[in-house]
Amino acid sequence: MATTDDPFDGITERCDDCGLETLHEVSVQIRTESLKNENAEFSREPYRVAECQRCGNRTSQRMNNA
Repeated sequence: MATTDDPFDGITERCDDCGLETLHEVSVQIRTESLKNENAEFSREPYRVAECQRCGNRTSQRMNNA
């Protein structure tokens, strides 16, 4: 595994609450969308979650909108 001296701290993108380009912590979460237990295993979807490191505003977007 390669290492660098530059730590990756996040992604810079626009924050609608701040109105500025700010550093965001971005991750992917798998969420269960079905409320029924018998179908829960078939209703998991990936979501992109971004949290502004300046104001704490958190947004999520479903990645599979088929």
